[in-house]
Amino acid sequence: MVMAAVDRTGCATQAGAAARSAIVIGSGFGGLAAAIRLCVKGYRVTVLEKLEAVGGRAFVFRQDGFTFDAGPTIITAPYLLEELWALCGRRFADDVDLRPMSPFYRIRFNDGSHFDYYGNTEAMRAEVARVSPGEVSGYDSFMAEAARCLKLGYEELGTAPFESIGDLISAVPSMVRMRAWQSIYAMASRHFSSEKLRQVFSFHPLLIGGNPLSVTCVYSLIPALERAFGVHSAMGGTGAIVQGLARLVTSQGGTIRCNSEVRRIMLEGRRAVGVELADGEQLRADLVVSNADVAHTYRNMLPSAVRRVWTDRKVDRSAFSMGLFVWYFGTRKRYETLPHHMILLGPRYGGLLDDIFRRKRLSEDFSLYLHRPTATDPSLAPPGCDAFYVLSPVPHLDAGIDWSQQAEPYRQSIERYLEQTVLPGLGAEVCSSLLMTPADFKTRLLAWKGAAFGMEPRLLQSAWFRPHNRSEDIAGLYMVGAGTHPGAGVPGVLSSAKAFDSLVPDLRGTPAFLDTQPIAGVL
Repeated sequence: MVMAAVDRTGCATQAGAAARSAIVIGSGFGGLAAAIRLCVKGYRVTVLEKLEAVGGRAFVFRQDGFTFDAGPTIITAPYLLEELWALCGRRFADDVDLRPMSPFYRIRFNDGSHFDYYGNTEAMRAEVARVSPGEVSGYDSFMAEAARCLKLGYEELGTAPFESIGDLISAVPSMVRMRAWQSIYAMASRHFSSEKLRQVFSFHPLLIGGNPLSVTCVYSLIPALERAFGVHSAMGGTGAIVQGLARLVTSQGGTIRCNSEVRRIMLEGRRAVGVELADGEQLRADLVVSNADVAHTYRNMLPSAVRRVWTDRKVDRSAFSMGLFVWYFGTRKRYETLPHHMILLGPRYGGLLDDIFRRKRLSEDFSLYLHRPTATDPSLAPPGCDAFYVLSPVPHLDAGIDWSQQAEPYRQSIERYLEQTVLPGLGAEVCSSLLMTPADFKTRLLAWKGAAFGMEPRLLQSAWFRPHNRSEDIAGLYMVGAGTHPGAGVPGVLSSAKAFDSLVPDLRGTPAFLDTQPIAGVL
């Protein structure tokens, strides 16, 4: 008689045979990257996407001749994408035209002055000296500390799955060296006396859903990552990268199904064996990877009875990122003096952040990210036109804001502000318009509380404390994307797929895999 074993991937193995099929829920950057890695390891992969096209948060809207990237617009670690193409025997540059930005972006202060943010060290020193003479040494010391965080927090820990207390303990010396208990704003304040420079060098966690006043200074690794690898934009928009990733999946034999919302993850005991779609169709698989919002995955796709770690109470008590209000618009004229990326800081910094994250109220003032991709790629708009999106961080849905009533007045206030500052005559020039609010993030993207980036990346919600890449509750279930380790942002979600990759066996001629790490409450 041949004895069958069951490994922790959820795969039945017989005499060295291993898992054969995998389902990936969601086709964001993390889901597509995970699917590619599974394909090249020999799995039969099916990607299931709720929306009508691939991308998830990186969806593409097309309207009135304009192309709008719905979410991420900045690529800061191209090597992570190049690695995926190389796994498939291809060159990323053959499929995607990535252009370096210089400056990376312009930061406009409320008084009308600005700071141009470059990758070149001498150019940055000159900008620092222009804004606040005498603080160049502060810039040098800040970036030295940020480089240490990049090495310790990203290069060494970013793709290492945190699965045990031992993993956490082993990371403690690095956390101490990075002063991880300190906020990034406090770190910037140690190096700069100028409030403008403190804001310039602390805002980056907002790009991944964190409050600069409270998230760990480990996230100073973002400006260090930008300096090391540059800031880039894709011709054709970020959607061109998504399409390239999707082609890699299908070229390796994977299947992508859109308009296929997953209702629940099917279980046998506490082991994932497939999924059931919203229309009742059931698909079985040897392992399941969720690129859906992690809180939604645990709270809505799995019964509470099988969850010993990520219980309803634990999910509900977690702190989540802010929401986003995004206005996509096209103009019938071009604004040639505006750069590709611009950040407009409002009159308040700490007070506004408190309103968004702590008080959870919609302020009359705001800070904005203004994206003008047609500065680099005019093909994203009709001839003579510009495509934009403007993003405003706002509280998530716990604030109780009725976006069905507030969305248009809020959009109008943003339009007036832009018209008065950097886009004169805007109201008369808008010829295409589309909105996304936290309510849309909840209904369209199934984001818990409408939070755009999942759990906020606080120190005690990072690394081991974040939902693990391999589910602590369900065998054969894995997590990739913004809500798991290492976190949000394109480099983060691509790294989550890399961390996941280290947990599953390669089926191409490797010996049988038996993972004996315990599921909580089982072993």
